[in-house]
Amino acid sequence: MSKIVKALKGWEGFLLAVLLIIVFFNASLAPEYLQVNNWINLFQLSIEKIIVALIMTFIIINAEIDLSVASTMGLTASVLAWMNHAGHPFGLALAVALGVGVLSGAFNGFWIAYVGLPSLVVTLATMIMYRGGARVFMEDKSFGSFPDWFNHLGQEALIGPLPIALILFGLFVVIAIIVLQYSGFGRYVYVIGNNRDVARFSGINVRRHKLILFTMSGAIAGLAGILFAARLGAVRGDTATGFELDIITMVLLGGVSIFGGSGSIYGVLLSILIVLNLRNGMSLLNLTGHLQTGVIGALLILSVLLPNLAEWTRKTLQRRKYQKQTSAQIADAG
Repeated sequence: MSKIVKALKGWEGFLLAVLLIIVFFNASLAPEYLQVNNWINLFQLSIEKIIVALIMTFIIINAEIDLSVASTMGLTASVLAWMNHAGHPFGLALAVALGVGVLSGAFNGFWIAYVGLPSLVVTLATMIMYRGGARVFMEDKSFGSFPDWFNHLGQEALIGPLPIALILFGLFVVIAIIVLQYSGFGRYVYVIGNNRDVARFSGINVRRHKLILFTMSGAIAGLAGILFAARLGAVRGDTATGFELDIITMVLLGGVSIFGGSGSIYGVLLSILIVLNLRNGMSLLNLTGHLQTGVIGALLILSVLLPNLAEWTRKTLQRRKYQKQTSAQIADAG
């Protein structure tokens, strides 16, 4: 309980206040906003992004970045659609597509963990490469005609009003909290993010952990791409283009430091709710998609600026307090 109270006094508390303001504003615009179906739809429209945001939290806490997640989603969806269109067994197409996601993440992890290249450079390059691969498979076409059960799985409720993607998100949230906050692997993620050299001298296999993280990132992005194909019922070469902006914004706005070593799933969950509700509110105001993207881009800048500004303010106040105490002690001694 004390941890929750402490969190609410910090960045998470600020996010909760912002979320409540947005919810109140949206509810005043549309009475049906608070209905259960609207909230399920709110999640469903961005479910693939928020699933990938969970693994991105691990990556950024580890002081790395993966800009290729959206391109990996597009590549896996394109492989699935192309193989299905070519007449291959759909089960095989699913397995190959998911395998492509895993290999894409492992490819990133190899260059980052074992060759030592910066993740920003590697994943920027593979973001372009994987997107190019998707366009090679799809050209300028759109492939669909998936099996009915696959489309129903992505577009209809599975348990009550909940679709399978939302159920998977809830399951992944529980797993992410347990692994990141309560397991040895999660502690290593933080330690490596704080100082890679200290982690290495402490006996942590830094390379292996980074390879695991990026392979997991590729696997989750691949799964998200398959879920996206099921929800839309068709795939193009530009599928999931630009998704990385929302994903990274959700993580950084949640209080995860861009420099690594700090942050939590709880803050990211609050930021996910903020981004989803903010987009929903802008849609209620009939704002265009381009304007919404601009707002999210500005939010990304603020998500980096505000925590650093808050930290600078805290340190400045502490320094001034220390200087006053020192001056008072010197005056008393005199």
